[in-house]
Amino acid sequence: MIVQAKLPDDFLWGNSTSSMQTEGGAHEGGKGPSVYDTYKATAETSDWDVAIDNYHHYEEDLDLMAQQGMNCYRFQISWSRVNPQGDGEFNEEGIRYYDNLINALIKRGIQPMICLYHFDMPLHLAKQYNGFLSRHVVNAFVRFGKEMVDRFSDRVKLWITFNEQNLYSQTEAFRIAGYLNGDRTDEELQRIAHHVMTAHVQVANYLHEHSDAKIGGMLAFVETYPNSSLPEDVFAARQIDEYLNRNLLDVWVNGHYSTEVSTYIERHHFDIDFTDQDRQEFAKLKSDFIAFSYYASNVVDATKIPAGTMPNRYLDYGAVANPHLTATEWGWNIDPLGFRDVLTKTYNAYGIPMFPIENGIGHREEFHGQMIQDDYRIAYHRDHLRALMAAVNDDGVAVLGYLGWGLIDIPSSAGNMEKRYGMVYVNRGNHELRDLKRVPKKSYYWFAKVIKSNGADLD
Repeated sequence: MIVQAKLPDDFLWGNSTSSMQTEGGAHEGGKGPSVYDTYKATAETSDWDVAIDNYHHYEEDLDLMAQQGMNCYRFQISWSRVNPQGDGEFNEEGIRYYDNLINALIKRGIQPMICLYHFDMPLHLAKQYNGFLSRHVVNAFVRFGKEMVDRFSDRVKLWITFNEQNLYSQTEAFRIAGYLNGDRTDEELQRIAHHVMTAHVQVANYLHEHSDAKIGGMLAFVETYPNSSLPEDVFAARQIDEYLNRNLLDVWVNGHYSTEVSTYIERHHFDIDFTDQDRQEFAKLKSDFIAFSYYASNVVDATKIPAGTMPNRYLDYGAVANPHLTATEWGWNIDPLGFRDVLTKTYNAYGIPMFPIENGIGHREEFHGQMIQDDYRIAYHRDHLRALMAAVNDDGVAVLGYLGWGLIDIPSSAGNMEKRYGMVYVNRGNHELRDLKRVPKKSYYWFAKVIKSNGADLD
């Protein structure tokens, strides 16, 4: 018999989304264009104009959350909705939309959690300054972040700045940081990563100085295993963790970058624009929790990595299949034990409360008038919750909550509406909007039972 862990009475159960995957209303309310508005539909993806039209349906969607028992919702403020140019005048109509959303959440007993940036750079800043490669964009983001803190921290007590901040240390950075032109060099990658970090630090310090709200950094945590006991495989897996995860964790908790990563940057003479003012801000930083997403694990084969590759790019070359795990259609390994290991080893090393704020499984589904029997989604969340409870109960990890990705179907980060993560079906496809009707799946009612029992009933 599996012994369930006792979770804190104030444990947070909820849902996470991004603005561009949820809101729609791309040309309404004074919103300016973001880079996502330039992405066109393809055979396998939708455009970003409507998403699931949460801009007009948020009351209905919040009712679904409340009826399920959720007490936390992490949403993103679209930078270009509240500041159309990114560095110009603020848009009061856009700010009013989020003000209303926050009040609607609180009215339902759902604690709001704000994310300030989820990959959708205001188009003006991308075109004019090449995104976070530029210090100008850092300053613009800090101005935006401080304004949002001033507007909302009286009611919103949980914050993150950047979704999955370690992605800015990887090749993915050039897509999500507003970088439109250049050679995508290692030096540029490290500069983008540093600019994003210094933007986070400045906003976090401001929030702590001007409110009683809490803030933490967020990682896209992907457990990486060595392909074999070959020492080079083991070493490569460790380096990936150091360069992509611990380097950021060291700043969030200890106020400085990893010695190993800093030495690599110095030895290669990279100019990452690290100023004395940045160092002073780093030294003041405090993190209230460590947030992260977790979906899957990877395996690295060091023999496939070209000599001289920066460790940040190892997985571009060395990622291989794991024969011991089941993978989704999109090649994501289902690995609950990796989830427990991430929770436990990170808490062991840093002693800061952990907060998984994205976890879920994508699957193709069709609605034909009968409830979707998504037992695979129930199994995925059940197994990951059991792993979380083992981390709490057996390993002593302090965990603040568990936010799924997501409650309601939204287009995937690539824009594929048919890769569905939700516990509520949304009646639209990639190219047909249909009626956007919300229809709960079997997992919706299962998760309501889990929440009501505070995790005690996972059957």
